[in-house]
Amino acid sequence: MKKFTPQPGFTVSACRLALDPNATVMGRLHSHAGAARAAYNWAIAHVTAVWWQRKAEASYGIPEIELTPWRSWSLPSLRKAFNEGKRTDPRFAGWWEENSKDAYNTGLANASAAFDNYAKSKKGRRKGARVGVPRFKSKRKARLTCRFTTGAIRIEADGRHATLPRIGTIRLHEDVSALRARTDAGTLRILSATVRLDGGRWFVAFQVEEQQPLARVARRDAAVGIDLGIKTLAVLADSDGTVAQEPNPRHLDHAQRQLRRTSRVVSRRRGPDRRTGQQPSRRWEKANRARNKVHHRVANLREDTLHKLTTRLTAEYGTIVVEDLNVAGMGRNRRLSRRVADAAFGEIRRQLTYKTRRHGTRLIVADRWFPSSKTCSRCGAVKAKLPLSVRVFACDTCGLVLDRDENAGHNLLALATRNTSTIRSTGTGVAGDLDPTAVGSKPRGADRKTRTTRPRPTACAGRAGGTIPSPRAGTETGDRQQDTRTQLALW
Repeated sequence: MKKFTPQPGFTVSACRLALDPNATVMGRLHSHAGAARAAYNWAIAHVTAVWWQRKAEASYGIPEIELTPWRSWSLPSLRKAFNEGKRTDPRFAGWWEENSKDAYNTGLANASAAFDNYAKSKKGRRKGARVGVPRFKSKRKARLTCRFTTGAIRIEADGRHATLPRIGTIRLHEDVSALRARTDAGTLRILSATVRLDGGRWFVAFQVEEQQPLARVARRDAAVGIDLGIKTLAVLADSDGTVAQEPNPRHLDHAQRQLRRTSRVVSRRRGPDRRTGQQPSRRWEKANRARNKVHHRVANLREDTLHKLTTRLTAEYGTIVVEDLNVAGMGRNRRLSRRVADAAFGEIRRQLTYKTRRHGTRLIVADRWFPSSKTCSRCGAVKAKLPLSVRVFACDTCGLVLDRDENAGHNLLALATRNTSTIRSTGTGVAGDLDPTAVGSKPRGADRKTRTTRPRPTACAGRAGGTIPSPRAGTETGDRQQDTRTQLALW
């Protein structure tokens, strides 16, 4: 499938809007989201049924060449098989016409992507944690969502309503006449729409192709070094010599008392039990919604804080320097994991990345092993060790005494003025360690990785889950039988 490429001068972004649906529209939204989940489960069963069948046949001694042929999980093949069986399948025959075709295509596309991720993970070609075999989505736990790519998708002329295929016109929570005006002017085009139930409220996210001119920067020649932390969310070392601090609001900590109270109420109700098949009571569902509402409010407060911080920084500075933090590793510290997650260092980095592109400025990311806290910002001497409990940096060479976060901010700021040969810049940059001539001493372990990780074992024939079939074995017009030597063995 050909990848979409925006027009020259246009970018692809998303506009997320809250909905105020009435009872009729809400029922249609639930129906479409349920149809997407049903199609996803059908695709999982359609593909994995052959895996179980082949395993049973192999146990009977049937030769490899006579086993049941594999089924492709490519989206065209899944869509073709679903369309052939939806009129006779008792799971869909009575109601599939009630929803848009995009609802079923959403589930099939998600299933195809899930099998692709599983195959790539087994081959070791996918970053991140291992991905297991796709599983069925529970009606009680599955997230309600549906994506529309065809049909009538638009914002109405009044700016207070949106139209989606087979769902009709839905009232928006806020006035978006500005988006409608940009659509009429030709500077914005809606590509798709995704509806989703989040925190008890329906949202629609329009994927748009928009022409967005570069935003003005107040101080294009200025630079800032940002040291992220927990005690203080960000220490900002400005190129003019000033140092500012962004306090950490700690929204999750402030909500702990309310979360404990709502969690106690949930624990006293009759909840679900997967082992016995016990269904949750109405009182448990009500108490669980109250607890989820607290979590949703904390997430909204955190998102608002981070957007205000990153927007202010990208609108003021022409160069921003941050660290490449190992957030996943920091989250494994049982004493700091909750506060690290609440600070959302990764989200700050993500927002700075796309907002600096929007302003046409530069984002420099320091190397993960750059000793920003251990290096003296005056003479460049590097300490061998600096425990996290030591909050004041004291240089043994020049006698500098400074808060460790401010010292780290100054060291990060220095990367913006160093030789550009150490920076690989494509709108953003990755800066390496300090030049050897600028550092007086570099004790072992101060500038390189000290822990080695074992390489991930690669899948091979003969072991559990050995070989992987091609995820794109089928074509739009018909499927070719896949080579059995490249198929997926589950066990």
